[in-house]
Amino acid sequence: MTVLLPALFGVLVAAAVYLLLSRHAVRLLLGLIILGNAANLAIFSAGRVDGTSPPLVPAGADALAAGAANPLPQALILTAIVISFGMVVFALALAWRAIVATGTADVDAMRVAEPVGAAAEAGR
Repeated sequence: MTVLLPALFGVLVAAAVYLLLSRHAVRLLLGLIILGNAANLAIFSAGRVDGTSPPLVPAGADALAAGAANPLPQALILTAIVISFGMVVFALALAWRAIVATGTADVDAMRVAEPVGAAAEAGR
């Protein structure tokens, strides 16, 4: 398990970078989603996932049992999932509106604010 999680993290980051380098708006969003999942996996694997006991404090004890999983990364990931879901929904709505307004999903063709001729005129 300790070798599988870093390997999966590397595959997810590589796939996310590949998609983020694309010129298509939907692929950019998918890359953003995969990169968020890779970050969640990194946090989760840092929290000792190979513990044999759940992160519960026994009755009458003051701390976790020895070998228990760390509950802090699990709580951080739950928060990160909710935040990333909201960010993805907002980015999806923004991309959808940009695609509808410009008629294309190519991010280079979406340069309405910076037309091609504006750079040549500014250099004069």
